Parts: sequence; structure tokens; C-alpha cells
Amino acid sequence: MTSPTLYLALIHYPVINKEGRIIASSITNLDLHDIARLARTYGVRRYYVVQPLKDQRELVKELLKYWQSGHGRVYNPDREEALRLLRVVPALSVALREIREETPQLTLVATEARAGRATLSFAAARRRLWSGENMLLLFGTAWGLAPRLLEGCDEVLDPIPGRVDGYNHLSVRTAAAIILDRLLGEPWWKSLEEDK
Repeated sequence: MTSPTLYLALIHYPVINKEGRIIASSITNLDLHDIARLARTYGVRRYYVVQPLKDQRELVKELLKYWQSGHGRVYNPDREEALRLLRVVPALSVALREIREETPQLTLVATEARAGRATLSFAAARRRLWSGENMLLLFGTAWGLAPRLLEGCDEVLDPIPGRVDGYNHLSVRTAAAIILDRLLGEPWWKSLEEDK
């Protein structure tokens, strides 16, 4: 088995609001830090933040400057290391162009909390990744990826099922952590087998 090649993109446009209208959502500081740390922990190749609004991209650049070359770098070098994976780009097409320069064969996989659109199970995605397929995994902000973006993806990953009364409203950071562990983490059943 080869080492998986997985890229992440946190999409701020096109996403939908609770009324279903297409919007550009705002950057959330925690998403930048926590998903970068998650990406570094699981060996993700690169983490893109897709944000078309120039003032929002400038905000990300200021935050990165603090953590990569300012006091934050001295205060918390682990965070600086994780944030090296982060690229802020104005459009998904920019990220795709950059990725395809180093990884020509790429499967575009969307995540979606709503049931009914999935075409790819976690088990199948894991098998394909560990067999050498290169993937870019898209995470939506606000109320999720816009329908036209979902339709343009090669696959849509199964939603994470909730356990109580059909409630399913995880933060994107939490969903990303669960998904990355399912795709790239040590299979949980192996530790059970070792305990026998």
C-alpha cells in the first residue's frame, strides 16, 4: 500500500445559507487553526481555504503572519508547522490548478451533511485512498456546499450519521476530524484485536 495523497479544501464560496441562497461565508479563525492541525496530524498534503472576498483573504494573511513569523511562531511552533499546509485562494479553480501541477490524476470528493446525495462510502473512500487514488476533499461552510458545486464533484461522501433523533449539525471542524480519522486513521478494530 502506498501512503495516501489527500488534499483538503474549506469552501467559503459557493456555499448556501439557511434559506438556500448562494453566498460567500466569512472566515472563522478556529477553522484555520484546527483544520490545519488536523491536516498535519493525519498527513494531508495541503489544506486550501477558498475565499473570494479580498478583505477576508487579507485577514487570513495577517493571522498567518503572526503565527508563522511573529510572536506566535515563538510561542507555539507546532501551530506554525501545521499552518504551513494552509493556502488561501480566491477560487477552487486556483487550488485545482495548483494541485494538478503535482498530482494530475485527482478525484474531487464533496462532503455533505444531508442524506440522499452520497455516492461514496467511507470504507470505499478509504480503500481507494490507500490503494493510491489521489483525492481532494471539499468541506462546506455556512449551510453546506452549493448544489452546482456538489454536482461538479466526482463523488459525494456519505454523511456522518447522528445518533439521536436525526440531529446532524456538526461544526465543519468536528466533521473534518471524524472524516479524516475514518479515511486516514488507524482502524479502530485493530486495537480491539490487539487487546484480545
